[in-house]
Amino acid sequence: MSWLVLGLIVFLGMHSVRIVAEPWRLGAIDRFGLNGWKAVYSLVSLVGLVLIIWGFAQARQQPVVVWQPAVAFKHLNSLFTLAAFILVVAAYVPRNHFKAWLHHPMIIGVALWALGHLLATAMLADVVLFGAFLAWAILDWLAAVRRDRAARVAYGKGSMAGTGATLLVGIGAWAGFAFWAHRAWIGVAPF
Repeated sequence: MSWLVLGLIVFLGMHSVRIVAEPWRLGAIDRFGLNGWKAVYSLVSLVGLVLIIWGFAQARQQPVVVWQPAVAFKHLNSLFTLAAFILVVAAYVPRNHFKAWLHHPMIIGVALWALGHLLATAMLADVVLFGAFLAWAILDWLAAVRRDRAARVAYGKGSMAGTGATLLVGIGAWAGFAFWAHRAWIGVAPF
């Protein structure tokens, strides 16, 4: 479990720099340049992700059951994850209604993914992993909203083409992950 926690600290810590240390981040960008900062950010995030994956796999070998989730939560998790995939895609597809309405669809998608998995899984490692991501997503969303208000950010309108592309790619990615990749990569078949 300690490797999982260390990975979460490294990964989510790096992803929290804008939440807790924006002036330091801007100073680092000045020192290293934008591409240098992105390289450091990516490398640290990758190390954290590898530690999370390895630590989670280790923790699953000695499972500690926290509760017994209702079967309905497993189905609800599928819906939350579908919405999460669509929202993550919405962060990248230009001129879609999800981004126009929600402003930070990726963060909300991560929160839905984490909440769904937190409800549907019952092991201590699951609670640590998904609980950490849910807490991070909430804090990151609050910080992003504060930054938007301070900068008076205006989000453009969505279009049907952008929204349609978001839905097609999001649903397709979710289906591929839910019906094949989740089992192949994680060892658990959602369906």
